[in-house]
Amino acid sequence: MNEKLKIQGPNTRETRQKTAYRAPNARGIRNANRKCGRVRLFEAWGFSAVWILVLGVSAVFGSDWPQWRGPSRTGYAGGSAPELKSLPKEVKPIWKIDVGGGFSAPVVANSALIFLDESGGKEFAHRLDPATGKEIWRVDYAKMEKDEWGAGPRATPIIDGNRAYVQSLNGEFRCLDLANGKAIWQTSFEKDFGVKFIGSKANEGTASRRGNNGSGVIAADKIILPVGATDGASLVCFNKLDGKVLWKSGNDEAAYSSFVTATLAGIPQVVAFTADSLLGADLNDGKILWRVPLKTNAKRHAATPVIDGDNVIVNSHTIGMVALRISKDSGGVKATEAWVNKELKINLATPVLVDGHLYCQGANKDYICAEAATGKLKWFQAGFGMGRRDYSSTIVIGKNLLVLTEDGTLLLLASNPNKYTELGRQQVCGSTWVFPAYADGKLYVRDTRQLFCIDLAAR
Repeated sequence: MNEKLKIQGPNTRETRQKTAYRAPNARGIRNANRKCGRVRLFEAWGFSAVWILVLGVSAVFGSDWPQWRGPSRTGYAGGSAPELKSLPKEVKPIWKIDVGGGFSAPVVANSALIFLDESGGKEFAHRLDPATGKEIWRVDYAKMEKDEWGAGPRATPIIDGNRAYVQSLNGEFRCLDLANGKAIWQTSFEKDFGVKFIGSKANEGTASRRGNNGSGVIAADKIILPVGATDGASLVCFNKLDGKVLWKSGNDEAAYSSFVTATLAGIPQVVAFTADSLLGADLNDGKILWRVPLKTNAKRHAATPVIDGDNVIVNSHTIGMVALRISKDSGGVKATEAWVNKELKINLATPVLVDGHLYCQGANKDYICAEAATGKLKWFQAGFGMGRRDYSSTIVIGKNLLVLTEDGTLLLLASNPNKYTELGRQQVCGSTWVFPAYADGKLYVRDTRQLFCIDLAAR
């Protein structure tokens, strides 16, 4: 099914090849619109859920930030987010609250802010009023667990309609009523699928050692979770409303990466960067369409796959950055190497894709820009972050990049592939490994002690 992946880095000194970035299915969208009009767009494709499957919950939530890396899981601010051309001269939180331990990112949608933390030996889900920070409800949903990096939940929750989906470090998953926090349905990775959190006693860096960091993904009426069972339930698909298991697939352990959905080679699928491979599974029945083993030191896969047309791009400290091209052949679907750049050893951060270029935290406290079509490095800028893990979060707002570094510095950069272009910087918080949320011009930031709201649209 798949050709053998060759880890081979490109010559970054070669002459730059001009490439044009094409958004996934852009031609199909335009043709369908011309043929049938916007109202009948889904019917023109022949299957009603494709656009929702590709964009996750973005079509529903507009300018909200309802899940990991935003409305479409691409790091882009959604809906009618105004262009951010500069940072305020003075940064003062609109509100701030104390929080417990954990690295789970906040999410904002439907007039609700959901965040997770730990306190008193339990993990909690909280709903706040995003305008004031006032707590509306909180519920404990799991026993607190930890490893040597800290305690508390790490997976980012999801807000979908009148429900919030939350996941604990040890694999307790809950669908909560957004109005009152009561559980609608639940599952346990250990009790239901035999996947136990072991902690630092585990030999390898999978979810059994570091906890369940990766977030599941919603596709139409389904939610697919990174359970990580090696007996046919690496990926498990549930009905998002009642928790009924619809399919199970794969034999890989879970890593720390979150799932994405995409239409690749014309087939809607969920893309997973597991502890053992990069793979695509059919959204309808879970059939593994393609799979490429990616063995790395300690199985430490943390980055989220980036979709560029029919290419899937991932990165890790061991393999650098890798792009696979997904295509159809006589045997079904195949994945072949598009390019590999071994020098881009990006550990924890996930790139954003803007006009055919990738922007991301680099491997040595630098920030980089690379061509998405070739993997060639365009430029790097030193001096990003002062922490231990070389991490930063990047949000795309219009044509600019909002970058929060591990040491709490907020920078506004132009997405300029020719040179590093800084438009502003402010110190906004303490040390953080948490991806912020951005909605309606407001940035919701969490460091090790507090969660607070900053109005970036104020002048």
